[in-house]
Amino acid sequence: MFQELPLYHDEQFRTFEIRIDQSTAFITYSEKNGLIELEHTVVPDELQGRGIAAILVEKTLRYLDERQLMMIPSCSYVKRFLLKHPEWKFLVG
Repeated sequence: MFQELPLYHDEQFRTFEIRIDQSTAFITYSEKNGLIELEHTVVPDELQGRGIAAILVEKTLRYLDERQLMMIPSCSYVKRFLLKHPEWKFLVG
């Protein structure tokens, strides 16, 4: 169900977002030396325990891959995601 949700890229606030009802889960990022540094993943309490963070990270990584962007995984959740899904490690710059 949540896999169908679109990923929004807010360049002004430097976030990648999934919006569900009145809530927004997001990853903050910055740009450093041509790399996208994924800094922090936030899932509101009302969305916890539904796999939203994993869906958000996967959609973000797909977005980066489609645009041939490399990343720095500073966020602890993104680091754990990469340990479970090493097929995405090619995006680490």
